Amino acid sequence: MKTDSIFYRIFQLAPSAFFELIGDGDPRTSTYGFSSQEVKQASFTIDGIFMPPLRMRQAPIYFVEAQAYREEENFYYRFFGEIHLYLKDYKPFHNWRAVVIFTEKRFDPGIPEHYSEYEDNPRVQRIYLNKLSSEVGERSIGVGLLQLIATKPKQAPAKGRALIARTRQELTDVTAQRNLIELIETIFVYKFPQLNFQEIGEMLGLGDLKQTRAYQEAEQAGEEKVLKVTVPLLLEKGMTVEEIAQHCKLPVETIEQFVSKN
Repeated sequence: MKTDSIFYRIFQLAPSAFFELIGDGDPRTSTYGFSSQEVKQASFTIDGIFMPPLRMRQAPIYFVEAQAYREEENFYYRFFGEIHLYLKDYKPFHNWRAVVIFTEKRFDPGIPEHYSEYEDNPRVQRIYLNKLSSEVGERSIGVGLLQLIATKPKQAPAKGRALIARTRQELTDVTAQRNLIELIETIFVYKFPQLNFQEIGEMLGLGDLKQTRAYQEAEQAGEEKVLKVTVPLLLEKGMTVEEIAQHCKLPVETIEQFVSKN
C-alpha cells in the first residue's frame, strides 16, 4: 500500500473531503462517484477520478493525483499525458479539471514549459497540505485525515488522537467509525515504520492495538494480511528486507518471497 493509495482510500470513504479541500461547497457534489479508470490503448490506469452523474451536464470530471514524494520533471508529463489519452479514449461529455495534492510544497517539481498554459489556469489546481491552515482541517474528519498525512511526526500523535475522538463523537455508525480509525492506524504505520502494533496503539490512545479491527483482521488472516498491509509501506519508506523482517518479526525469506511475488 503506497501513500497515494491512502489518499484514495480516504476519498472512497469520505468523498466530501475532496470537494471541501478544493473549496467546492455545492451540495450536488455528493452525487459524484470516485473510481480508477483504465485507459485501454495505453494499458494504464488513472488512479483517481471523480465522475459526476450524466444529469449534471455542467459539472466537470476531476482527475486527481496525490504525491508524497518528489518525482522530478516526469510527473506532469505523465499526469497530463494520462488525462489527454483518457479524453481521446473515452470522449466524455463532461468538461474536466485536474487537482494535484502534494503533502509538501517542495515535492512539486513545477509545471514544465511544454504545459505552461496550465500554470495559472483554473482548470488545474495544486494543493499543498503542509501549507493549509489548521482551520481547514476542522471542516471535516476527511479533511483532517488528509492533513494528518502531511503532519510532522512530532505533532502527529496529538492530531491522531484528536481525530479518533472526533470520529467517535461525530459518527454513530460503528462500521464507519472502525473504517476511519483503521485509516488513521494505516497512516501511522507509514509515518512510524520503526514502531510495532502495540506501540502505535499506545501512541494513539487505543491501548493494545490487538483490540482494534486492523490488527484482528490481520491476525485472522494470518501473516499474509500483515504482509499486504505493512510491507509496501515500509519498502516505500526505504527500509531493507532485513529491517522489515525484524519489524514484522518474520523470517527474511518470508519477506523476500512476498516482495518477489508482488
